[in-house]
Amino acid sequence: MLAGEDERLVARTTEAAQRAVIAPIPDELHPDVRAALERTGIAELYSHQADAWESVMRRGHTIVTTGTASGKSLCFNLPVLHMLCTAPRARALYLYPTKALAQDQARAMGKLGLPALRHAIYDGDTPKPERGAIRKRSNLVLTNPDMLHVGILPNHDGWGDFLSNLALVVVDEAHVYRGVFGSHVGNVLRRLRRMARAYGTEPRFVLASATIANPLELARELTGLDFGLVDRSGAPHSERELVMCNPPLLDPGTGRRASALSESAALFADLVASGTRTICFARSRKGAELIYRFASERLAGTPGPRAEIAPYRAGYTPEQRREIERRLAGGELSGVVATSALELGIDIGQLDAAISVTFPGTVASLRQQWGRAGRRDRSGLAIYVAGEDGLDQFFCRHPEEFLDRPVEAAILDHSSERIYMRHLLAAAYEAPLELGDRETLGNSFELYADRLVSAGELRKHGESYAPRGPGFPAARISLRSASTDSFTVIGAGDGEVLGFVEAERVFATAHPGAIYLHLGDSYEVEQLDTDARHVIVSEAQGDYYTQPKVVSETFIESAREQRSALGVQLSFGVVSVSEQVIAYQRKRLRDHGVIDTHSLDLPEQNFVTQALWYEFDERRFEDVPLNELLGALHASEHAQIAVLPLIAMCDRWDIGGLSINRHHQTGCPTIFLYDGHPGGVGITKRGYERFEQLVADARRLVAECPCESGCPSCVQSPKCGNLNESLSKAGAIGLMGEMLEAEPT
Repeated sequence: MLAGEDERLVARTTEAAQRAVIAPIPDELHPDVRAALERTGIAELYSHQADAWESVMRRGHTIVTTGTASGKSLCFNLPVLHMLCTAPRARALYLYPTKALAQDQARAMGKLGLPALRHAIYDGDTPKPERGAIRKRSNLVLTNPDMLHVGILPNHDGWGDFLSNLALVVVDEAHVYRGVFGSHVGNVLRRLRRMARAYGTEPRFVLASATIANPLELARELTGLDFGLVDRSGAPHSERELVMCNPPLLDPGTGRRASALSESAALFADLVASGTRTICFARSRKGAELIYRFASERLAGTPGPRAEIAPYRAGYTPEQRREIERRLAGGELSGVVATSALELGIDIGQLDAAISVTFPGTVASLRQQWGRAGRRDRSGLAIYVAGEDGLDQFFCRHPEEFLDRPVEAAILDHSSERIYMRHLLAAAYEAPLELGDRETLGNSFELYADRLVSAGELRKHGESYAPRGPGFPAARISLRSASTDSFTVIGAGDGEVLGFVEAERVFATAHPGAIYLHLGDSYEVEQLDTDARHVIVSEAQGDYYTQPKVVSETFIESAREQRSALGVQLSFGVVSVSEQVIAYQRKRLRDHGVIDTHSLDLPEQNFVTQALWYEFDERRFEDVPLNELLGALHASEHAQIAVLPLIAMCDRWDIGGLSINRHHQTGCPTIFLYDGHPGGVGITKRGYERFEQLVADARRLVAECPCESGCPSCVQSPKCGNLNESLSKAGAIGLMGEMLEAEPT
């Protein structure tokens, strides 16, 4: 099956099957719910479903974290449906990160045939004439954080009856809420708790998540509440074979490898042709389409009946996606090439094999994808095809670590100053801020409210705070952006809003001529309109990417924590970052060669964020030439940015860095790693806490790379502001090696 596996095969192992751990349906479950379960063929529960029932009904707030296809939905549906049948006036709210998940759950609810259940989806697609009836009649509303933030909470007076009877709030796929998005959602959920209290209720929260390292911390950060944990799954799964593949090395000097897309397309086509029902996960829409095209061409030459395959990605109409989901779940399709849109809990049935094309960013995501492989009556196959990125090649050199690697921690910071203050304004619009709001908004809300008074955005009457002047603060907050000032990215062809870019980052990521990445797809920036706050993009043509040349400086605002580690002075705190984009290069994707360079005339940008930095005693470099020192510092910085996602659930694009032989404040050689989003969301705080592991992983990444003097798999970075100039692979190995050998002081 694996052609040429003597060269491509990195490792293979077997994950043992797990038998179901069964528990009885609770005696106290409402008879109507019990009957509905029997109609759908459920006569008993898995142990974690019974544990979740016990936790929610007896103890209260609960987070359930188990693997893909383990039946997490029933963990929250049972207590919710029991409550709705037992208390006719009770209400429940379900939050999903995508509309597709809400649609999928709504279909499942409809099959139960419960007379007491009046469920409805309330999101941006809900026709306006139907919204009033949903608010008044529905006892279970399925929505998303965006609609809760901008449509429900600011208009709570129309939701009075719902909020005054709100008993349970379910947050599904909770691991998705991390970084900037999670920091915003943490504030939205606190605003929900505040408004529920205003209407006399204290709803219980139930969170469902993929397996992560810090479920209780995530639950508390998102809601401000203490939770019980259910994390031992009783669901069965078949034996699963895990296979790691690495495309062959084409040029040992530059580290260039064969295309992961073409390798994956061949594997996918061969599996489908052999009768193995397969899902192939690509990181981008363009990647999914290319794998589908390559596989279709390969299958066209295969004798016998043509296997039915399809691509699945964002950008299709909801009707198209539902049809693909239906055909996949019904067995009509032999295979599908998908983006991460199918990674989450949409019901597509059980498949035989899952292929992950390049590392999806986190071990948690990889496990979600691999969880699609294996029906209960036959073993499954899960394949990982590495790319040339540093993390992919790091894992190929350490397959045992990769296959056994624990999942990461989900990082967010609801108290990030920029994000928190904007949600305070939104909360004040919903109802004047009072001292009692400390219970939901935190003990420090008055400090920030006073600052908003000084800024002229709130006014204070006695001990309460109210908005100053007209306005709708929630409408000015994008849950995907950390900045109050952002640019809207618009497709040139259809005018579709693709996303938002913080003003502080727009010149680096969306300058004229830039290749802008959205959900992994490539667009070329046609126009940057600073007056209208618009970025106009079109689908990129050609096999290249762009890299800006940026002049950067950092200013240390405050050091919040400090310690000695690995022979350096390590600090964590707040820094100001100034950046000016002065040029950009176009580079070929296949070998990263420079096509051309274009100069730019753009203003300087500034933002404040969180950072870790560490200072070297400059006496250790007295005999080191300046260019060697700069190359060692710069390459070490790149390597540490590359491996920081191993510690925190983030992407390397969420992290910035600066290395300098003599910083104007520290007076010595210094390396900075900072959160790439204004205000910061706690990514580099995790790096500070686990600094020793960060440096150790970075040195291994560089030292074990077989290239001669540095390549994209070790010290080169696709986002380097200096265009990967002044990099010393040998210098980084030596520098970080000395740090790891240093005695702690």
